[in-house]
Amino acid sequence: MTKSTRRRLTGFGLEPGSLLAGKYEVVSFLGSGWESEVYRVRERGTRVERAAKVFFPQHNRGNRAVKFYARKLHKLRHCPILIQYHTQERIQFEGVPITFLVSDYIEGARLSSFLKEQRGKRLTPFEGLHLLHVLAAGVEIIHRAREYHGDIHDDNVIVNRRGLTFDVKLVDFYDWGAPSAENIREDVYDLIRLLYDALGGRAHYAKQPKVIKSICCGLKRSLIAKKFKTAGHLRRHLETMAWDDHQRRKRGGW
Repeated sequence: MTKSTRRRLTGFGLEPGSLLAGKYEVVSFLGSGWESEVYRVRERGTRVERAAKVFFPQHNRGNRAVKFYARKLHKLRHCPILIQYHTQERIQFEGVPITFLVSDYIEGARLSSFLKEQRGKRLTPFEGLHLLHVLAAGVEIIHRAREYHGDIHDDNVIVNRRGLTFDVKLVDFYDWGAPSAENIREDVYDLIRLLYDALGGRAHYAKQPKVIKSICCGLKRSLIAKKFKTAGHLRRHLETMAWDDHQRRKRGGW
């Protein structure tokens, strides 16, 4: 390995107008994480906007991270809450070979930002249950394919629209190794933790209605694992649970 490929990059700082692989014009910076930066780009020929996930080479040895993402997105391409993978490209950045993945560009706001704009910086229980339902139904498809997401949290949920229900996309994955029952249980716990946090977390948990507490189980992992083994179990619970009208009226409505 050459000295240049051993360099640890912590940012690319690609400016709007920069050209990647002679095909994609950078429009804006979307965000960064441990292994990559993500940019909004535009195809030169079609003017179609895409997202480019540009990997730091030290976290993509032998293209391992790129292969993981590409293969997983391709396998789960029929899951409606995941983005669609298109292709991969190679570029040189300051003498260092870099790989980036091109996928759909998704309009919307990260759930973490979306919550800050809500009254009280949180969702109502009614809204939270609708959000959880659409996420659980999507993750159920992942689990049925004997796969897992591995990194479900409010920065990896993109909210595009809110109406009767939510239009959301899950981005990113985390590679915890081969799929297992433990990986799947962790996804379920993360879904429930997301609901808990979206409703205001610990500060508001004591006043939540019974239907919420019956799902969150006080965030006790053993209780959650016993009640919901997969996202499908969670989705079915949401669709068949009993609504406590007395409790709802007592709390002053939802």
